[in-house]
Amino acid sequence: MLERTPRSRSARRPTLALIAESAGVSVATVSKVVNGRDDVAPDTRALVEELLRRHDYAPPSARRSPQAGGAVQFLVHGELRAYATQVIDGVLSGAEEAGVSVSVGRLGEDLADPATARPWARELAALGRLGVIVVTGELSAAHVDALDRAGLPLVVIDPLNLPRREVTSVGSTNFTGGMTATQHLLQLGHRDVVYVGGPGTSSCNRAREHGFRAAMEAAGLPVPPEAALDTEEFAYEPGRRAAERLLEREHPPTAVVAGCDAIALGVMEAARVRGLRVPDDLSVVGFDDTELAEVATPPLTTVHQPLREMGRVALRTVMRVVAGEQLDSHHVELATELVVRATTAPPPGPAGARRGPRAVDARRTVPVAPAAPAAPSAPVAAVAQLPPAGPTAVAPLSRTAPLPHVPRA
Repeated sequence: MLERTPRSRSARRPTLALIAESAGVSVATVSKVVNGRDDVAPDTRALVEELLRRHDYAPPSARRSPQAGGAVQFLVHGELRAYATQVIDGVLSGAEEAGVSVSVGRLGEDLADPATARPWARELAALGRLGVIVVTGELSAAHVDALDRAGLPLVVIDPLNLPRREVTSVGSTNFTGGMTATQHLLQLGHRDVVYVGGPGTSSCNRAREHGFRAAMEAAGLPVPPEAALDTEEFAYEPGRRAAERLLEREHPPTAVVAGCDAIALGVMEAARVRGLRVPDDLSVVGFDDTELAEVATPPLTTVHQPLREMGRVALRTVMRVVAGEQLDSHHVELATELVVRATTAPPPGPAGARRGPRAVDARRTVPVAPAAPAAPSAPVAAVAQLPPAGPTAVAPLSRTAPLPHVPRA
């Protein structure tokens, strides 16, 4: 397949003059066709309309200015989870500041087909969209090209792929975050640490895994292939299934770095079902710092991503391009930081003594209220731990307390 040589945005966007030259008619004739005038010969009209479709021409009326009350299209991949909810909150804040609206939609599976690119971009332009923001989604090069030709700026947040280097992206310091999470566990004395991430093709997942590997290698520890697992998506259930396999090993890990908070909660549930306690028997670190991390039981140690600020920056970036500004960089990374809560502790002692699994009824699950008020924008869940045999300083539960339930992601 031939790749088109990147050109400037202005060179890609078709004009009436270009259409007129291709059709061998005047600009006035093309304008009549665009505006639906009936004083054009049928054959000429058919030729001009075909060229307009071929060049993905969008009339100026479809490329509305911010002052005309246009909207930015926000597209999320998959289910609307806590991560995307916080990003949307930031996008909406940015939209209020810019005085524009936001239209929220789902990134359909049909966009994997390059044949849908031009009709999709033409539809967005016809709706008067100012630009497009895509969260953790995957677009083909054909779709990126079609948006460019339609004059619609594109910004991606934590993309699963970047089909072209010049695609503008907003993310966080994923490599540093993965490295910091691992260093925290190493400082506690862990040596058997495993990374459980999201899709192997995801650029942010690869960066987090590379940070994990860098920290392990800097400590002089081996990183065999089985020390890093990919899952099909950043979600609770894939994390739980991956942890089940990990904990069945002859020498299971003492700590897990998870690619997101939802995966971390899945790891914690798999440990609970096996009768293991977090952090006494297994330490867990998440990534994102969504509301789920605050209300989990025990509260989740995690890497904070400034999700709301990422959404706000993405909206501002779209509006800067709409206003004709030149961007200093196509890739923006916001700083991450480790938030230490209650799911990490030193590993079991040298005698061995990791406590053996206790009989646990996995069906003993009921909803529980969070320990602290959570923002009303997204539902949250807590991950249950059985009470320890003796007193503990980490959020003890009453021996009579029922186990809370974690809805499947």
